[in-house]
Amino acid sequence: MPVVTSTKMFADAYKNGYAVGAFNVNNMEIIQGIAAAATEHHAPLILQVSKGARAYANHIYLMKLIEAAIDDAEQHAGFALPICVHLDHGDTFELCKSCIDGGFSSVMIDGSSKPYEENIKLTKQVVEYAHDHGVVVEGELGTLAGIEDDVKVAAEDSSYTRPEEVEDFVTRTGVDSLAIAIGTSHGAYKFTAAQCTRNAEGLLVPPPLRFDILKEVEKRLPEFPIVLHGSSSVPQEFVKIINANGGKMPDAVGIPEEQLREAARMAVCKINIDSDLRLAMTACIRQYMAEHPEHFDPRQYLKPAREAIKNMVAHKIVDVLGCNDRAAAAL
Repeated sequence: MPVVTSTKMFADAYKNGYAVGAFNVNNMEIIQGIAAAATEHHAPLILQVSKGARAYANHIYLMKLIEAAIDDAEQHAGFALPICVHLDHGDTFELCKSCIDGGFSSVMIDGSSKPYEENIKLTKQVVEYAHDHGVVVEGELGTLAGIEDDVKVAAEDSSYTRPEEVEDFVTRTGVDSLAIAIGTSHGAYKFTAAQCTRNAEGLLVPPPLRFDILKEVEKRLPEFPIVLHGSSSVPQEFVKIINANGGKMPDAVGIPEEQLREAARMAVCKINIDSDLRLAMTACIRQYMAEHPEHFDPRQYLKPAREAIKNMVAHKIVDVLGCNDRAAAAL
C-alpha cells in the first residue's frame, strides 16, 4: 500500500485519547527499528524527515527504505502498516513543494519565527499547493527553544503560543494540524539549570508543561489535532551509559513521559520524538565499542543499536502514546 496521510490517524487519536508517534529518521537501521516496533504493536506511524536528514541520506534513499518497511510489514506480519511520511520543519515553500512532488503525504511549514502575517501568508501558500496534491499540512504558532538539526532557537527568543491567535490562524491558512509551544524544547538540552530544580540525586527537574495553554487552545479549536514538537524525554539510562563510556552529556534532561501521556489524552494527536532515538542508538554503540574493542564490522554494533531503537519506540507506543492496536483505524 502507498503511504497515507495523517487525517484518519488524528481523527481516531482525538476521539480515543491517544497520540501518534512522529519519529525522525536518518538511515536504514533507524527506520527498521521504528517500523519493527510499530508492526509488532499494530500502531499507526509517522516517519519524519528533516531538511538535514534529507540532505544527509538523500530523498530517494529514504523513500525507498520507507517503502521497504511497508512491504515488509505486509509480507511478514500480514497486515497493512499505515505510515505517513512527513517533512519536519520545512522552512520554505520550495522545500515543501519538493517533498510533496517527491511522494511525502504530509509536510510542515514552520513560519513561527516570522511575523504573524508573514507566517499566515507562507503557510497558506503551502496549504494551497499541498491540498491540490492530496497532501496535508502542519503549521506552527509559538517558537520552541533548543537545537535540533537546522532548528536553532535561543531560550530568550522562544515564545509560548497565544491561544487568542489560533482560530484566526487555522481559519485563514487552512492547515490540517497545528504545532504549539507549551514548554517543550528541541534537543537533549531542553532546559537550563536556572529553569529547573534538582531532585535528591542531583538531576535536573524541568518546569511543567503549560497545560493551561493547551486547554485554552482545545477550547478554541474543538476536535482539531494539536502537535507537540521537542517531546523527547531524554531517558537518563541512555545518558548514563553514554557518559560511562566516554560521552559528555551533563545535565541533559527532557519532557517527563507522564506529562506527554496527559497531553495525548487531550487535544495532542502527534508527538515528535527525535533525540531519544539518537540517545538510544548512541548509548548502545558506545557501550558495545567499550565491551568489544576488537570488533570493527558495522553490522556488529548496528544490529544491537537497531534493537535498542525498536525497544525504546515500543515503550513509547504502549506506555506513553497509547497508540498500540490502532493501526486499522488509520486506514
